[in-house]
Amino acid sequence: MLLRELLKGIRIEEIHGSALVDVQQLSLDSRTCTQHSLFCAIIGTAQDGHAFIHAAIMNGAIAVVCERLPKDLSDGVTYVKVRSSAQAMGEIASGFYDHPSRQLTVIGVTGTNGKTTVATLLFELLIHLRYRAGLISTVENRINETSIPSTHTTPDVIELNSLMRRMVDEGCTYCCMEASSHAITQHRISGIQFAMGIFTNITHDHLDYHGTFEKYIKAKKAFFDGLAKNTITLVNADDPYADRVIEGSTVTKRSFGLRTKADFSCNILSNGFSGLELNIDGRIIHTKLIGAFNASNIVAVYAAAILMGLDKEVVLRKMPELEPPRGRMQCTQLNNGVIGVIDYAHTPDALSNVLQTLRAIKEPEQRIITVVGCGGDRDKEKRPKMGKIAVEQSDVTIFTSDNPRSEDPQEIIRQMTDGITTTDRIFSIVDRKEAIHKACALARHGDIILVAGKGHEPYQEIKGKRIGFDDAQVLRHFLA
Repeated sequence: MLLRELLKGIRIEEIHGSALVDVQQLSLDSRTCTQHSLFCAIIGTAQDGHAFIHAAIMNGAIAVVCERLPKDLSDGVTYVKVRSSAQAMGEIASGFYDHPSRQLTVIGVTGTNGKTTVATLLFELLIHLRYRAGLISTVENRINETSIPSTHTTPDVIELNSLMRRMVDEGCTYCCMEASSHAITQHRISGIQFAMGIFTNITHDHLDYHGTFEKYIKAKKAFFDGLAKNTITLVNADDPYADRVIEGSTVTKRSFGLRTKADFSCNILSNGFSGLELNIDGRIIHTKLIGAFNASNIVAVYAAAILMGLDKEVVLRKMPELEPPRGRMQCTQLNNGVIGVIDYAHTPDALSNVLQTLRAIKEPEQRIITVVGCGGDRDKEKRPKMGKIAVEQSDVTIFTSDNPRSEDPQEIIRQMTDGITTTDRIFSIVDRKEAIHKACALARHGDIILVAGKGHEPYQEIKGKRIGFDDAQVLRHFLA
């Protein structure tokens, strides 16, 4: 495709060289550039792509999009200077793949908790209703029945548009995707046309990246600010920040909720390890998910389906068939009567929600044994909060390593236990496998073991390496 075509609609500050060069590949990484590549130099949190412009050209790049022009310009290379490389690349990638989001009904889900569950359940519902659909999520990317491993909650702009192009080519009419705050601020969803935006909630998370809670809210708000006027927004009326994130937006606004008056609501009739019984729009349905927070996710999915024009009766009939995403309140009734629960809860709010749910549905004699840690190189402020929640809402707490990354896991545990004065019913075991083993050794018939923090992840990140580790497999092994 000619560079001139890719640059349509983009605000260009300077251009040096011909706009008639033929671009055959897009790249954000100089190492992946080949002949006829367009390289985009993006300023990231760890590295500045401008430092790799020469390397990209040496590997074959014939065009460069950048915010700062190099001192020496290479002959035969076209340089395009723009105000924001990341934002421009979103538009370029969309054009390169023939604007696939315009050929799909794209539903974007953002929020601290619930993104994966809402996006996955909505995708599952569409598949059950025999629509062809795609999913972009933390757990996996899907194109109809084909699963594609996921490396980020939201892929980079090139991978995102490439995935959507495949969805269109394989007959998909819908795409359900998570939109993380990182992706929003880094313009990874720039150029994507959304038909609907869903807001689940916002709580303490990612302050290591955003700096302050106020900036985190603004990142979520930026998603809704960028939606076109004909887009539908669906927000959680129970969340105190719902009005903030859509303030000033001119889109069509709808709401869902459990406690607050909303356009779509439901009542919880029963909540147990076998699932939720709900009254939605006058119909009683049973779902395989548990917990009030999942009732909120379910009504969000129902609301989105109705707003998309799907038949109410058909939707309600299919919802009991939906399975919870892997690693999200994943319950296993083990042979010895112990109940194992794997959950991705890695924020104070998410951990509290899971523990409150388990406390609400357990029998008095059942104990909750929680195995929990915190990720390294991430928001440190939440560590003592999560430690306090775990101790206060569990009968036994075992602090362990999560994904320590470059940090000392023992120091992370120390920060989690900072301010906790009691040592009763508390253990600190750095080795995650040994921590789960300890929980299994302590468990009596009927007890509940919650292993929190990693959910679907089949690895641990330690000192720059990903080492195979699956919470569910390890838990089943020790309780086999």
